[in-house]
Amino acid sequence: MDAAELRASQAPLKDRYRENPGTAITPVGATGRVVEGIAFDVDQFPGSTRAGLHAATGGDGTDACSGDMLMEALLGCAGVTLRSVATAMGIGLRSATGTATGTFDARGTLGVDREAPVGIADVLVRFELDTDADDATLGRLAVSVERYCVVGRSLAEAPRIEIVRTGSGILE
Repeated sequence: MDAAELRASQAPLKDRYRENPGTAITPVGATGRVVEGIAFDVDQFPGSTRAGLHAATGGDGTDACSGDMLMEALLGCAGVTLRSVATAMGIGLRSATGTATGTFDARGTLGVDREAPVGIADVLVRFELDTDADDATLGRLAVSVERYCVVGRSLAEAPRIEIVRTGSGILE
């Protein structure tokens, strides 16, 4: 897809959203279920992923770490945003690779130290591009990707957590 095709595919959407902003509100979501052990199966596009405790919090390393899954979602969103913005800007990419990294302090999530933070910090999304674009253009690309990456922007505010009772089953 080139810039003209991208603009053509997005133009009717942009027009509709300008005329009726409420139609731009787009639901996203995930589903899953508690499974054997200290784990939770999260439904994903190709199947499900069993999320469990990280080795730093008592896991044995056989389950996916939710923090890694967050980094995967962030990298996926930033990568698609990068490709879309680069296309719109006319930046040719011969290749592009990316990583998303961060750290967490296990003392916080385990309640060892109430002063230790809970959450992933020092998050960095890094792309290495093979392109002829100059540094100023790549700087504008980075600013745009940071601005328009939905997952990245969502990290600025903690989610609400709601727990409700359903049926007469007992949670263990």
